[in-house]
Amino acid sequence: MTPDIGWLFAGIFGILILASVVASLLKWRLHGVPNSTIDNLSARINAWWVMTLVLLLAFWFGRIGTIVLFFLVSFAALREFLSLVSSRRADYRVLVTCFYVLLPLQYWFVLTNWYGMFSIFIPVYGFLLLPIMASFAGDTGDFLARAAKIQWAVMISVFCLSHIPALMNLHIPGFEGRNVLLLVFLVAVVQASDVLQYVWGKLMGKRKIMPALSPSKTVAGTVGGIASATLLAAALYWITPFNPFQAALIGFAICVMGFLGGLVMSAIKRDRGVKDWGNLIQGHGGMLDRVDSLCFAAPVYFHIVRYFWEGGLGVASLFGWH
Repeated sequence: MTPDIGWLFAGIFGILILASVVASLLKWRLHGVPNSTIDNLSARINAWWVMTLVLLLAFWFGRIGTIVLFFLVSFAALREFLSLVSSRRADYRVLVTCFYVLLPLQYWFVLTNWYGMFSIFIPVYGFLLLPIMASFAGDTGDFLARAAKIQWAVMISVFCLSHIPALMNLHIPGFEGRNVLLLVFLVAVVQASDVLQYVWGKLMGKRKIMPALSPSKTVAGTVGGIASATLLAAALYWITPFNPFQAALIGFAICVMGFLGGLVMSAIKRDRGVKDWGNLIQGHGGMLDRVDSLCFAAPVYFHIVRYFWEGGLGVASLFGWH
């Protein structure tokens, strides 16, 4: 770990410690009286702690360790998703296929840097295989809905999340050996956007942006949070191969995708009649509650970086971005 990266993590941990102390003081002032606002803020701070520790472990264990870590994240996320959408005995073979075929193979393609199969395995072969396996059970009840739910679970929990460790495979001229910083940028900006949207919403938000899906999100909170996180992305350009303007554009794109992803995941939870995806973190929901925004932001971010920066190819070269 270079000195500048060490200072970066020291700064992140300093901010997290300060935020945790402030949240604890706010709880103490309430003398044990429950408060949804403070509890929600604490949950978001805890999410930052978890993701920061995951990224720190990625630094220590390198590329292989990072892939293994996110394999475990995908496993936990897939378990939570399938626990909500599938409960029929007829789906047993399909669930086995998800956990013991699709999940390990997808991460094997990441490990071996087989981009072709990594990019098409689940959305093509996986999506064809799952309904075939479901048909072998001979249960036609709600067949289309069952197949679609399980496909969607694999898409979100495995395919989308696998794009995060896949960032370690990119070969960017002049950025060799620093790919884990691409992960830091993605996680920091998207998670900051989530927290800042909440903070801006509590400070200034009145008009709900999508009350049926996410009652806590407001127009002011969404605009303020995304704008603030976009500025943060521009400020973090120095840990990336981007210049400040490019970092801001990419930051804006992944913040918008994170926001939209959060809405989709909230819609799924409400459809299933639950508040959280799970209870992996006692009182603060499950793994998917912590990474829902990243699920949608990661594939977009990965392909932007791969197309415009890897090997100096793509439209970036045409516009003189290198």
